[in-house]
Amino acid sequence: MKTNIVVFILCILFYSCKTKEQTATETEIIVIGTQHKPVPNFNPEILFNILENVKPDLILLELDSIKFTSDFRLKEVRENELIAAEKYRLKYPKTKLRPFEFEGRNQYRIDHGMRPTDGFTLRFVDSLYKADLLTSSEAEIFKAYQDALDPLIDIAAKDPKEWNNAIGDSLCEHRQFYQYQMIPKITNSREEFAHKFITKPNGEKISYRDGYQLWANFWDLRNQTMAKNIMTISEKNKGKRIVVLCGFMHRYYILKELKRLTKDKNIVLKEYYNL
Repeated sequence: MKTNIVVFILCILFYSCKTKEQTATETEIIVIGTQHKPVPNFNPEILFNILENVKPDLILLELDSIKFTSDFRLKEVRENELIAAEKYRLKYPKTKLRPFEFEGRNQYRIDHGMRPTDGFTLRFVDSLYKADLLTSSEAEIFKAYQDALDPLIDIAAKDPKEWNNAIGDSLCEHRQFYQYQMIPKITNSREEFAHKFITKPNGEKISYRDGYQLWANFWDLRNQTMAKNIMTISEKNKGKRIVVLCGFMHRYYILKELKRLTKDKNIVLKEYYNL
């Protein structure tokens, strides 16, 4: 009987140690939606205080690698995230800063004719809307697109928790759905958009219709690429606490991708205010 009790206790200790070991090697990813420019309710000091509470091992930034030196020091420190991350790194030198952006995103958009076609196209849709030249269904789409911005403006003026939660993510996803899925229903069906052009850097012309559709497609490509980059870094830094700083309009998409990519992996997604 004594032997059985001893074996039972040893089994409990073994599985207890195993559970602790698994928890210790668990990788944590905390995606924090940000605003790039300082505003009263969100500035570098507020974000730095959040980082102080989270205590990350790595901070991933929405930047191209060209914005870093060869030893991963920031070349310029201007926006909220960069100022806060650099201040945190200076206080905690072991913290690593890394980029996770789609490489060369701005030039990619220009070279493929997405920029400035995106802005020109939206302004043209707006002019048709104001002149009452859209069909009733097209006008309904554009009004819904405009109205989708109002609740985002509202939450952006509040505490960061207000846009770093499921409700904020849902509002962002709704607005981006109209921008990238519904507006093309207007631009792809009206001939005006097939007969207005810009000239790409290589001299080729691209229509508003094609340029806007490429821009809409790039939203998916960019966010999916960023999520994959986050996963690549995470798998090279197992057992670490990783903070991902991204514009809050990207958060819902990145989280959705990470939930899919982390399935069956020893990686957990957490909110900064639940640690």
